[in-house]
Order: sequence, then structure tokens, then C-alpha cells
Amino acid sequence: MDNKTLVLKVDGAVEHPLELTFEELAQLPESAQVRDVSRFHPQRQGDGVVLEVLLEKVRPRPEANYLTLHADRDDFHVSVPLQAVRGEGIVVYRVGDQALGLEHGGPIRFLIKDPAACHTDELDDCANVKYLSRIELTVRKSRDTRPADEAAHAALHKAQESGSPPSK
Repeated sequence: MDNKTLVLKVDGAVEHPLELTFEELAQLPESAQVRDVSRFHPQRQGDGVVLEVLLEKVRPRPEANYLTLHADRDDFHVSVPLQAVRGEGIVVYRVGDQALGLEHGGPIRFLIKDPAACHTDELDDCANVKYLSRIELTVRKSRDTRPADEAAHAALHKAQESGSPPSK
């Protein structure tokens, strides 16, 4: 993945919408950087930035209550309460000095430091979104395509393991 093509949009109910490049993410202060996300998720690789720093930059409007994660590549969307995810979210964007590869869910992947088991909470493991292209702040819960039943949930994880998108 070419570092120059990576762009993450952060918009919606915010004062200052942003489009962040790899270079802009890398230039955020060291205090914003999260080195080696495998300490939170042993099967994941890469470095990222804390969600809270991005929120400080866009300045959510007072009525923003939800954070919706959009992955255009596989049409996957997750909407979670903003207050619940603020201190837990990490935007993973690189391995070493290169953009996070597709094999790692890149070019951008969203991780929750301590998610609940899938299907048990708003901040469950299925809210760890790969191929992230946009973070949208909304007033109400927005589009959420996480599986609603156990069969759909099993199909999603089987597709993720094989590297192919789930059938719709």
C-alpha cells in the first residue's frame, strides 16, 4: 500500500471535518501514538493513534452521541456509543514505516483495546473494523451491519478467516 494514497475521513457532527493522510497520522505527537497493538490483541500487528486525539482535532459537536465506523471495501459498518469508545479506540495505520497492508486489515484498522466477546456488548470484538475508510460522528445510532444472529455471526467470522467478504 502506498503511504500517499491512505486517507481517513473523520466527519459528521463535528466542528472541523478532517481527511488524514499517513504522513499526518505519523506526525501526531508521540503521546498520541500507540506502539505495537499486539499488546492489546496478540493476533494483530502495527502501530496506531488513540481515537481521542482525532476527536480533539475534529471537536465533536455537543449533540454527537455515536461514532460510526465505515469500511467501504467490504461494506461493513458499526455504530457505537461515543462515550463508551472514546478511551478505548485505536486507529491502526502502519507496520514499521509503511501503511498497514490489506493482509492486516489495512490501510486503516480500528481496534478497541478491551472489547467484549462478539455479540455481547456495543463494544464487542465485531466493532474492531478492518479496511476503515471513514469515522462519522452522529446524533443517533447509524448504520450497523454487524450480524444480528448466530448464523450470520459465524458466517462473518468464517469469511474473515478465509480473507473473502461475507455473502450478503
